[in-house]
Amino acid sequence: MSETILVVGSGAREHAIARALAHSPECPRLLCFSTVSNPGIVALCSEYGLGSITDPEAVASFARRHGATLAVIGPEAPLATGVADALWAAGVPVVGPKQSLARIESSKGFARGLLARHGISGNPFFQRFASMDGVEKVLAAYDNRHVIKDDGLAGGKGVKVCGDHLLSIQDSLAFCRELVQQGHPFVVEEKLEGEEFSLMSFCDGETLRHMPAVQDHKRAYEGDKGPNTGGMGAYTAAGHKLPFLSDEDIRQAQEINQRVAAALAEECGMPYQGILYGGFMATREGVKLIEYNARFGDPESLNLLTLLESDLVALCRAIVNQTLKDVQAHFSPLASVCKYLVPEGYPDQPRKGDRVLLPADLPKGVTMFLSAVDVKDHILVATGSRTVAVVGVGDNLAEAEARCEEVVRMIPGPFFHRADIGTEQAIARRVEHMKAVRLS
Repeated sequence: MSETILVVGSGAREHAIARALAHSPECPRLLCFSTVSNPGIVALCSEYGLGSITDPEAVASFARRHGATLAVIGPEAPLATGVADALWAAGVPVVGPKQSLARIESSKGFARGLLARHGISGNPFFQRFASMDGVEKVLAAYDNRHVIKDDGLAGGKGVKVCGDHLLSIQDSLAFCRELVQQGHPFVVEEKLEGEEFSLMSFCDGETLRHMPAVQDHKRAYEGDKGPNTGGMGAYTAAGHKLPFLSDEDIRQAQEINQRVAAALAEECGMPYQGILYGGFMATREGVKLIEYNARFGDPESLNLLTLLESDLVALCRAIVNQTLKDVQAHFSPLASVCKYLVPEGYPDQPRKGDRVLLPADLPKGVTMFLSAVDVKDHILVATGSRTVAVVGVGDNLAEAEARCEEVVRMIPGPFFHRADIGTEQAIARRVEHMKAVRLS
């Protein structure tokens, strides 16, 4: 008997999850519960429920009503509010950690403290604050080389970096005061120099199956300029290597994920079952942790789920049954490039309601995922956040990027994207930057 799988969430990440599940040879029955309707996911599901995805009882009730035998939680917010706990209590196993384990993402201070308490490498200097007491002293000690992070969830937009967003100590103090006034604890960290990358692992609490390294692009504009976003796109290189990373960098990141999974099980008294996503930076002193996420990255998962050759249903079942040691996770060795099309004004003042005209046919090696869209009067419209993601796959990055760019440019309207993601020139700059960092 095939599984009935509930997908929680409605973005491009959840569209990619649903698509990968639908491609399983097991042909599972798919359900979705989300706050808005995504027509890409609707087309794959037998039942689609609308409601608050951060309301544990609402999600569990929908799952029970429609006979879910397994659930996959896409976004971070439901994990932070205990939706996984409610589903397990309702007899529905979940790919996604319970609330206490999800603190690895929902509290940056908890994540840093976990590494410190368990002697896990990767931490820069950090200090958590709930008031302004002592803040000025720490900022002065790390003048021009600090990062300030909202301790909680902020949709990828709660981080400000001196030299980029904060141009003076006064700017930094003002941001800290703003967080205190909002009742938000925050973390001040040493600013790291190097190149960022993401390394995600399927995790059943003990065994990890690592995914290829990916590089995300958080800044809104080309050349890594502008405000932070949820992610404008990402790429993977052929052979599962990024051009600026060494084999040792990847090994260190994998080891940190492995040790963090063990530390979480020890501290929380239960296994971490889901996707463990480390955001890392390769530096002169080795791999350092930027932050942890408790779920698939968006956009990184769009690249990885497009490349996944193993059966996602089998991997999900192995995670919840804690039998991942018996299952492998195979990915195509091809390169991939993902670019998001977003409304003009995104992320601060995005246009809303514009029609989205998608190509009728996609060329070979290209997949498209719908994100912040709605259907009004039979017309697809943008709702103000990242609108459509395009993933191009090829034998090398140049081929994957060209395929992706060609399709993104086919979509008309008041939208923009980062044309530089995955280009030869942009990657060459990163390689040279990493060389300089290692020699410094």
